[in-house]
Amino acid sequence: MTEPGIPDLAAALRNRARPTVGLWNRLEGRPRTKDFDRALRAEIRDPLWLLTRQWQLGEFRGSDGGSPVTVTYSVDAVAPTRFRPDGGQPEPVPSDRPLEDLAERRALPFDFDTDRISFDLRLAIGRRWMKMLFPNLLLRVIRGQYVTRFPIALPNPDSDADRARVAHPEVWAAMQAMAGRRMDGYLLYRQIKRGGHAADGINVPLGQTNALNALGDRLVKWFDGLIHQPTGVAAWDPGRLEHEFSVATAAPGGERVLTARQYPGGTLDWHAFSVDPAAAPIGGTTPPPAPIHRTVFPAPIRFSGMPLPRWWALEDGRTNFAAVTPDSTDLARLIFLEFALVYSNDWYQVPCDLPVGTLATIAALTVTDVFGQSQLITPVGTGDAKDRQNWSMFTLDTVDAPTALPNPGLFLPPSIPHAAEGTTLEEVTLIRDENANMVWGVELTARTATGDSRRASELAAETVAHRLRRHPPTTPPDPRAPVAYQAINVTPENWIPFIPAHKPDDTRAVRLQRATMLSILGGTDFVRPRTALLREGVDAGDPYYINEEEVPRTGTTLTVSYNRTRWTNGEIAVWLSTRRTTGRGETSSGLTFDTLIDTAPKPRPQP
Repeated sequence: MTEPGIPDLAAALRNRARPTVGLWNRLEGRPRTKDFDRALRAEIRDPLWLLTRQWQLGEFRGSDGGSPVTVTYSVDAVAPTRFRPDGGQPEPVPSDRPLEDLAERRALPFDFDTDRISFDLRLAIGRRWMKMLFPNLLLRVIRGQYVTRFPIALPNPDSDADRARVAHPEVWAAMQAMAGRRMDGYLLYRQIKRGGHAADGINVPLGQTNALNALGDRLVKWFDGLIHQPTGVAAWDPGRLEHEFSVATAAPGGERVLTARQYPGGTLDWHAFSVDPAAAPIGGTTPPPAPIHRTVFPAPIRFSGMPLPRWWALEDGRTNFAAVTPDSTDLARLIFLEFALVYSNDWYQVPCDLPVGTLATIAALTVTDVFGQSQLITPVGTGDAKDRQNWSMFTLDTVDAPTALPNPGLFLPPSIPHAAEGTTLEEVTLIRDENANMVWGVELTARTATGDSRRASELAAETVAHRLRRHPPTTPPDPRAPVAYQAINVTPENWIPFIPAHKPDDTRAVRLQRATMLSILGGTDFVRPRTALLREGVDAGDPYYINEEEVPRTGTTLTVSYNRTRWTNGEIAVWLSTRRTTGRGETSSGLTFDTLIDTAPKPRPQP
């Protein structure tokens, strides 16, 4: 408010020349009593005051934009139908198990002998076979023949081949209890898988051969469905310590290949996949289904602490965004606060239910507002605005092209939120030893011949004690000098060395090669890994390499365990998987070379 006749209002305000000039930047009610109940009710008595308050809050600044009322969209949802591990053959994606089953499954636990699984599974197959024969009175009497034909042999304590069964007391006791009393069901399973029959070598009662062979086929089908195993090459890459595989979906004019690289195991999500346009076609994809057409009602986004758009609403005080004090260079926090405090009421959510295990792409989306106007919205990166700076979310990137335009579509892999993980059967940590300038694969947990898991250091100590009992060391002669030269000291036998080796046709880049060390007995007895994770190629005599970048300074840890889950159709899926996690940092093995040791006997302390 100003008095009439002031020629220069700005100067009068700046110099405060007239006391009658007043400024008001706040309008509020002033109660005339000590009781605030009536004032807090904000009764509508002065329409001019209400209009002023609306002007102060900016409600008169219209944007000529109506609120959305309905949204009509068309979505193409295509399910992946083909799966291919890296370097393997394609196979169909089954509908009775999650995708983690195909990606993580590995062969069943093998013992030191090639093609021999642990005895807990052997006994489980044999017990199942005996139960299958029991209902038939004619076949019940021949169960003893299978115990004789497929026996569990007693290990030889004097044989190095049976060291894994004799060196450990619990395993040796279990083998003595099983030998001659139980059937080795895996031998029967392997015979049938290799083209044989359950009746081969058995004195079958008259007319029961076909029934017995049919039971054998049922046994194989039962065990194949009990624990899922890879049909060919597994998706686990032992050189990169990760899973790598691809899935294919139908696309216009061919197929679209999605590749998952550097998958450590656990739960698959959309961000694990990338579009691979240069991948070899997988083939065998089925035609896409009909698009999904739907009309829905959009709803405004709500979150805790969100500013309310109207004056008469009370905000929730549990979240105070005004208390956040970001730095001027903290762009992420500034953008978040701008969204939460300024533009939060400009966002709407549109419900869209999609089947699990589909790659969904929006073909068309039309928004109708309260004025009846319809607006066609195109996906990011299409139409006339093909700028890679356009905002997008939940889109797939392109393999080996991080700056390329995002690929439209949301991939909902047929995965599970959680799977029951069993006891850790194997655990290996790869660590760097800067003192020895090498990498060690430390076996923390290993499996025994009976399938149980134990600390690998205890198994190594029991194996050394067994070898010393069989080959007692000779007493060295008296030393001729007070000191002796030691070329290398002894390290624990659950520490497997990895040494740097040049890559083929490269004189600079190196990779880590599994090496070996002499055992405590020396001679030609070498330390061999006990875990299947580090025994890659041992039985075939092949070397094993790991990329150097896979073992950072923090190290890396690998675990092997069973996983069990129930799929949407009620089917139970069980598979053996490998998981990779962060290591525990650097350490030292205490390995030393070229040292002098004191050979003189230490004097005994006098009483």
